[in-house]
Amino acid sequence: MRRVWVTRAEPGAARTADRLTALGFEPVVAPLLAIRPIPQAAPDLTGVATLAFTSANGVAAFAALTPDRTRPVFAVGDATAGAARAAGFARVQSASGDLDRLAALLIAQEPSVGPLLVAGAREPAGDLPALLRGRVEAKALPVYEAVETGAAAPAAFDAVLIHSARAARALAALGPFAGRTAVALSAAAAAPLGDRSGLEIRLAPTPDETALLAALGKPAPRV
Repeated sequence: MRRVWVTRAEPGAARTADRLTALGFEPVVAPLLAIRPIPQAAPDLTGVATLAFTSANGVAAFAALTPDRTRPVFAVGDATAGAARAAGFARVQSASGDLDRLAALLIAQEPSVGPLLVAGAREPAGDLPALLRGRVEAKALPVYEAVETGAAAPAAFDAVLIHSARAARALAALGPFAGRTAVALSAAAAAPLGDRSGLEIRLAPTPDETALLAALGKPAPRV
């Protein structure tokens, strides 16, 4: 494999493309999703003890709504934690994994983390407040939405990266893609592809981009 289709939304797509180039691949950037902040007033944080973020997109959208950086933050993974620190949050803990690990980290520290505000997507891939129900008081605040771009599939690619179930759904609508490989961040991200996409599906061993790119293997030599 050499030509790798990057489907994730910007600005993450450009960062992924840079990493692919450094590894010797040829990135083909054609995002299937775009991120749009949800216009709204500054959130009322009265009574909120802690913030949780499940993506860097959530961090960016929430940070644009309020200058308040006083509350501790729990992040789903290291990239999201890095985005929170870059946005000015000083007390940040990373679950270094997926939504289940984030929920476990929060439950392990209850009751000190509640009430918790989860700032994220209008249609989240998972329901963190539901995972915490009965253990940690939490409520969701939609701060952004992911919308399909309507982009067509590139004419030539060997592999496609799937960062989310939303991207997988958009990809499935464009297939089938016989003879190509999809490398997904997790089983949940790959699930919408089903068994009719024609793609060979690989899963990253852990839900982070370093593992996702490693699952590509080594790039084919230039011809």
